[in-house]
Amino acid sequence: MKRYLLFATTLYALPILRPIARAIAAAGDESAWSVSPALRNYMNADEQVLRDLDQIKAFAPHAVLSASNWVPHFFPGIKVQVFHGFNVNKREPGRGHFRIRGLFDLYCTQGPATTQPFQLLARQHRHFAVVETGWPKLDPLFNARTERTRLAAANGRKVCMYAATFTRNLSSAHALYDEIARQVAYGEHYWLLTLHPKVKPNLVAKYRALAGPNAQFFEAPDLTSMLSAADVLVSDTSSVVSEFMVQRKPVVTFRNRAPKAYMIDIQQPQQLAAALRDALDPSPQLIREIEHGAQQTHPYRDGASSERVLAAIADFEKSSLGQLESKPLNLLRKLQGRINYRRWLSESMRA
Repeated sequence: MKRYLLFATTLYALPILRPIARAIAAAGDESAWSVSPALRNYMNADEQVLRDLDQIKAFAPHAVLSASNWVPHFFPGIKVQVFHGFNVNKREPGRGHFRIRGLFDLYCTQGPATTQPFQLLARQHRHFAVVETGWPKLDPLFNARTERTRLAAANGRKVCMYAATFTRNLSSAHALYDEIARQVAYGEHYWLLTLHPKVKPNLVAKYRALAGPNAQFFEAPDLTSMLSAADVLVSDTSSVVSEFMVQRKPVVTFRNRAPKAYMIDIQQPQQLAAALRDALDPSPQLIREIEHGAQQTHPYRDGASSERVLAAIADFEKSSLGQLESKPLNLLRKLQGRINYRRWLSESMRA
């Protein structure tokens, strides 16, 4: 029996790693979790949580899967990066999605748009491998057994989803509030609204107050039901844009930092109504751009990315162990990792 450790530091990591846990169980293997103290209350009763390094060493995972930018280097096992989101160009390449921190042995990429840059980096650095697997978070969205969510409350209206990034200088939450409130009151479409949990409470309260006959507000960390139910997404420079678009659905973005051809990008709130009309009646050119964007970002629609991640780990063990160069020392980063982990342990003992 193989053992896998799932490493989560933030709430959004759970819907990424849970499909992998289900795939591990289906294969007859065992998984356990190492999570920050803030996540302990979100864990299910059947999820084994290891509380300290001694328990982790006793569990002896042969692989550690991280949905964070880092992983404790002192954990036993192969270190596997499965990513906390898509690359949406929020930062410069050296600081964002393609930053190499010297902590991971294997990168499981989402599609050609991420695979090719990481393959170039792998040839440059020589201390990690890259395998394109698709993103486990999307497995429930594309699982053949999962039908599209239908909303009785929409009463046949088109469904618009709104989600904004938390990054302050890129967020549309303030700028679009009045226009979205007007759209909700008008009632031509049905709205599904959500905001990042770190958004200021007063702004969250304003959007939550829009709930009624024409809108629902969601606070769940897993947005799968929203992504499935909506016909169009309104957002900004959030990774949810890619999560939505790979369903081959249109997106309207507000001042996106790096707008793509598959987006309908607007600069002013009053342009939203016209953009929604274009999105809900897409031109043949827009449909082609969405298809191309989906193929580059995440071409997999079989709901089996988690299984491909496990297969990639098995192949890595057979072919790559002993062939990679040593990781850089990165003493400062490793020290920071130990400090973070010790802080977790202290917080756990106080809880």
